[in-house]
Amino acid sequence: MKKYQSNYPIKAFLFLTLLWMQFSSYSQVVVIEDYADFESEYLVGRSSDTIYVFNFWATWCKPCVQELPYFDSLNQYAGAKPISLVLVSLDFKTQIEKSLVPFLTKNNIKNEVVLLADGKVNKWIDEVDPSWSGSIPATLVINGDKRLFFEQSFHSYNELINTILKIEK
Repeated sequence: MKKYQSNYPIKAFLFLTLLWMQFSSYSQVVVIEDYADFESEYLVGRSSDTIYVFNFWATWCKPCVQELPYFDSLNQYAGAKPISLVLVSLDFKTQIEKSLVPFLTKNNIKNEVVLLADGKVNKWIDEVDPSWSGSIPATLVINGDKRLFFEQSFHSYNELINTILKIEK
């Protein structure tokens, strides 16, 4: 009589390894609970040889989600100065595992994602830019000591890149 040996443990191991490899290639979510920490970590003391782009968005914001592929394409830009992108999520902290991480995985978002979980939005939106009403999507572009702020949706990659590059002029 032939003895039956199950390949289940090997198959399970291979499946879990492939699953881990798939998810490990996607962006990590950094949670920052205080705007002052976000400002000191991301907005202050930036190198002047790079253009920094901060896109404020949320998974529940349809215009934000529609323009994310254009921001994701900024990685392909090869201009005079490199562009560094940070996607600043304004989703709720309680929704990281349920909404944010699955959204990033499903949409193959590989850029840096910061969840700004500071509930004092009315205090810090003026610090980002005094003209900001608080609506999203919104984008802050920093080049050395120059700052541009856009409270709008971008409808194409060309519109986004041409707007960002205004800061070099």
